Amino acid sequence: MQLTAPAGRRTGLRDTDGMAVASFVLGLLGLLVLNVFLGPSAIVLASVALLRGTARRGRALLGLGLGVADLVVLAVFMQADGTISWSF
Repeated sequence: MQLTAPAGRRTGLRDTDGMAVASFVLGLLGLLVLNVFLGPSAIVLASVALLRGTARRGRALLGLGLGVADLVVLAVFMQADGTISWSF
């Protein structure tokens, strides 16, 4: 039984594509709920996916932008409300 992938195959590409999609989804969800946790998570996943050379570069960049937007929204509402969280 072979436990590792053949040397010629690039196994990390699927992982990086998944990270790019996950960063996009987390960034999008972070605009609505838990932006203090989901925003940084989206930024980290998008950065790792971009550094590893994902095929879904646009999705990773959107995830990065949405993660930053999550933190900006959090900062704006913290200034306006004076709390760590916000609600509708």
